[in-house]
Amino acid sequence: MTFATLGLIEPLLRSLETLGYQTPTPVQAQAIPAVLAGRDLMAAAQTGTGKTAGFALPLLQLLAMEGPKVTANSVRALILVPTRELAEQVHEAVRQYAENLPLSTYAVYGGVSINPQMMKLRKGVDLLVATPGRLLDLFRQNALKFNQLQTLVLDEADRMLDLGFSEELGNIYKALPKKRQTLLFSATFSDAIRTLAGQMLNDPLSIEVSPRNVAANTVKQWVVTVDKKRKPELFIHLLRKGKWKQVLVFAKTRNGVDALVEKLQGLGINADGIHGDKPQATRQRALDRFKASEVQILVATDVAARGLDIEDLPLVVNFDLPIVAEDYIHRIGRTGRAGATGQAISLVCADEVNLLSAIETLTRQTLPRQMEHDFEPEHRVPDTDASGQVIKKPKKPKKPKTSGGGKRNLGKWVESGDASAPEPSIKPVRKVPVFNTGPRKRKP
Repeated sequence: MTFATLGLIEPLLRSLETLGYQTPTPVQAQAIPAVLAGRDLMAAAQTGTGKTAGFALPLLQLLAMEGPKVTANSVRALILVPTRELAEQVHEAVRQYAENLPLSTYAVYGGVSINPQMMKLRKGVDLLVATPGRLLDLFRQNALKFNQLQTLVLDEADRMLDLGFSEELGNIYKALPKKRQTLLFSATFSDAIRTLAGQMLNDPLSIEVSPRNVAANTVKQWVVTVDKKRKPELFIHLLRKGKWKQVLVFAKTRNGVDALVEKLQGLGINADGIHGDKPQATRQRALDRFKASEVQILVATDVAARGLDIEDLPLVVNFDLPIVAEDYIHRIGRTGRAGATGQAISLVCADEVNLLSAIETLTRQTLPRQMEHDFEPEHRVPDTDASGQVIKKPKKPKKPKTSGGGKRNLGKWVESGDASAPEPSIKPVRKVPVFNTGPRKRKP
């Protein structure tokens, strides 16, 4: 099967050829014909299965072939996503697919000034990628109208609900025209997702594909347990011990990226960072320098987990585990590419045990653990396995208390049951000496 056999037009096929796309993935093979036919769609598809092209390619074709020209402050197709980073990623993919089409695309999200976004929307946009909160802000300020909307896409609807966007989604739904095509993509079909689908979709076609959730066997993976506060110190220790030459490091937050980069640079280590607060040109420059080995350590949020193609990258380090387990696959997939081998190390603290368990469940493997000498955690990371269970060790039986609630040991009180105290054999209770401050009497 080829993309041409799915009914895509020649300008899109040219874009796909430029991007190196050759064979449709299972979700693309099922979704593209359904979207072109105008069906509402309810698709279970994990991140990493090619779902963005599955809805974006036919959506762009419908916009190019049907409907009137977009008017001021209007939008013809809307893709809702849960995060700013995903909005940027999806829009970048859409922009590349639409390279040979006379269509306008744009992305709006919070955390940045709303005024430039309002200015951009004045002429209207054929396809808009948006986060729910910022979309409602623009709508309420009359910067955006939905009277021309033909298609709505909810991408990663499960994450939107997890992040508390249910009220915003309800308000958006009320503002949209009743007659439209709706495409819902979600990792799971939970009860909440099914309720949402019942409200927003009309006789949807359901498709489900197997998630690409197993890491390549060319990547050696393991975990190093450590206390959270000692992660930077451990990373620097491992960097020097292993004499790492080129490392891609993933941190959970933008502040975390900046803090680690600042610490590394303060030690004279050549490091740079990329995250959503940095302009696209700055991020691209940092990535280009990393690829050219001008930067030794590149620290990034999950905005860099997808789409990075770094030749012969030997090592990925998860400084923090990702909130979404599927992102772990994308992160470590930056190494061990094109038949090469790679390594993926995760620094895990006790607070992240549930995230670790979710990753092991998704990948259907229990990640081997190591402890680094002098970095053994004070807060033990509970054992986990691929069944999704956090294994709790049985509690030790309490030792019987001695009379008086304690025992005297060379002037230091040691509570009964203190594991740090040696277990003595049963001996008579040592008498406590009585000190007399009066004059000492001589024996006759």
